[in-house]
Amino acid sequence: QWGTLTIAQTEHYRTTNLVNGPRNITISVSSRLPSAYLAHVDAVVARYNAQNLTLTFSRVAARGNINLVPANGSFLASAGFPSGANPFNEVKINSRSLNGQPANTIVSVIAHEIGHCIGFRHTDYMDRSYSCGGSTTNEGASTVGAILIPGTPAGPDAGSWMLACIGSGQNRPFTPND
Repeated sequence: QWGTLTIAQTEHYRTTNLVNGPRNITISVSSRLPSAYLAHVDAVVARYNAQNLTLTFSRVAARGNINLVPANGSFLASAGFPSGANPFNEVKINSRSLNGQPANTIVSVIAHEIGHCIGFRHTDYMDRSYSCGGSTTNEGASTVGAILIPGTPAGPDAGSWMLACIGSGQNRPFTPND
């Protein structure tokens, strides 16, 4: 469901489980997803690689380290956190919910989920109402932790690519805070 975003008054967080670099992370797209997702993943790869990280990304035809697969539900997309220094291997995409959204919105959603796969938490994990509206909901540190990333802002960051919710038509490229 699409809602209106408000400013997150929080910092950026990661899990205790991270992907070791330097290394290339491959991403594949299930043939059961619309073919437009190939171009969306290419745009995600370009976004990440432009950051000059110790991790690089590339799209492969099949059996990537991270696989985009179709899913149904009340969510736009879903992924897990890394384990054993390897990325979580699957991003579930609800293409029906994303249907009709601009390409940059879909790219932002995929980049966000890949962020989870390599170890990022929601910027507003302690109060999802910042980006999702409604009552305060704290995701908690869980068993994967919620560690402040040094050098990230302590003030509002409405543009964070890792906010829990995104509004219809919104683009969230990486910002200098990322």
